[in-house]
Amino acid sequence: MPKQKRNAAPASGANVGYEAELWQMADALRGSMDAAEYKHVVLGLIFLKYISDAFEEQHAKLQAETAQGADAEDPDEYRALNIFWVPPEARWSHLKAQAKQPTIGQLVDDAMSGIERDNPSLQGVLPKDYARPALDKQRLGQLIDLVSNIKIGDAESRSKDVIGRVYEYFLSQFASAEGKKGGEFYTPRCVVKLLVEMIEPFKGRVYDPCCGSSGMFVQSIEFIRAHVTSNGNGGKAKADISIYGQESNYTTWRLARMNLAIRGIDGQIAHGDTFHNDRHPDLKADYILANPPFNVSDWRGELLREDKRWQYGAPPAGNANFAWVQHIIHHLAPAGLAGFVLANGSMSSGQSGEGEIRKSIIEADLVDCMVALPGQLFYSTQIPACLWFLARDKRTAPSPAKAGEGRGEGRNRRGEVLFIDARKLGQLVDRTHRALTEEEIARIARTYHAWRGESDAGTYADVPGFCKSAPLEEIRKHGHVLTPGRYVGAEALEDDGEPFEEKMKRLSATLREQMEEGRKLDAAIAANLKELGYGR
Repeated sequence: MPKQKRNAAPASGANVGYEAELWQMADALRGSMDAAEYKHVVLGLIFLKYISDAFEEQHAKLQAETAQGADAEDPDEYRALNIFWVPPEARWSHLKAQAKQPTIGQLVDDAMSGIERDNPSLQGVLPKDYARPALDKQRLGQLIDLVSNIKIGDAESRSKDVIGRVYEYFLSQFASAEGKKGGEFYTPRCVVKLLVEMIEPFKGRVYDPCCGSSGMFVQSIEFIRAHVTSNGNGGKAKADISIYGQESNYTTWRLARMNLAIRGIDGQIAHGDTFHNDRHPDLKADYILANPPFNVSDWRGELLREDKRWQYGAPPAGNANFAWVQHIIHHLAPAGLAGFVLANGSMSSGQSGEGEIRKSIIEADLVDCMVALPGQLFYSTQIPACLWFLARDKRTAPSPAKAGEGRGEGRNRRGEVLFIDARKLGQLVDRTHRALTEEEIARIARTYHAWRGESDAGTYADVPGFCKSAPLEEIRKHGHVLTPGRYVGAEALEDDGEPFEEKMKRLSATLREQMEEGRKLDAAIAANLKELGYGR
């Protein structure tokens, strides 16, 4: 019997090389420091080491070319190659040499300030509180020694995206350590990957109104790089997407900027409250990806009752779910696609007018697909979650075969919604967290693409217990509830090939035998009770 192929490891960022060992060593130096605080200490140093590695490699090349007129201390020699200029006080070799000194905290702060001063794109982004008394300087020195042992910014490491992998792994581990608070800056990699694979942001404006640490954008770029080898550009990502984001938490906003900077991704990432200070008010995005905080009750909605974004009804002041939905709709371009995470309650709640808002959105034919997710995917909450996919124009669909060339022809799916129930999917990656595997992500995305009528996605068919294409009339009969389980039905039982008549005869005979055995046991028990004086 052939050995069955095992599923690929879940796309969680947890299955990587030496990153786990590096994390264990770094975490051992944390001591009593809170994970939320330590996060910025470690990630700031990793960022500094990355840009210093890239700088020092180019610095050595320029020094070797001094006779040809190269100037190793000319910042423009680096900026021309998209390498950050690192002033002398910020170079890693200088910090490493001073790592055991009691002034190391101030030296790191000075290094961060120098980099921001000479690189305007990093202004206000880097952490500069290493000199604070609460930070153990001996541990800081040990951490610098640890980070000194890894190459993450030289050309070879950049080609392998070592910094990307280390950063991603550390973000996921900090999110796990912080628990609920961790969800503010990190969306599990498998969830981001599923969203990106489904809406395929190849070209145009990509927007995340609550971008956290910028995971959606990073995955979008990775998606393009993974799919460009066949489009004639030599496997290099075409700069055909523009990135727009906003994050209300200042420290998380800084993480987002650093996360993009280490990958050389340009983006307009603004800091501020998306509802009360929309920093991209005129943006109409081709793709929107988001993981808004679930069921936020203190979003000050009572101050925005007449906001122009509430086209389908004013969201309740006590829950921001449908404020997020309508903010996303407001920013969708005429042919835009959106994919975002919400709590399961958004699919069925009728409280405080939410049911009427959902009904209006459905009747406007904006809902393209609903996906029920398995539990235990998120670090921030145990609340069951789902994915919403909205489409402004359901007459066509993007064509992966024409990556970067805009929208292709697809099936007219107006008046229909695809429901996918993925609650039984996923594998445990530790005792408390689950992740979708690569194969599961591909299955869900392929089902959506086939339903949309994409030429290379195969033929769509309803699968009992997994997916169902439902007409609007059926959704009306369910009171405009969007829970996939209501539509996909029960999973079909596998046919064992035994004819029905033969199976019934066999099962009936087995039942009679078991009943006869039961009668014998009853009789034996009654006899034993009688001997003990308890019989009738």
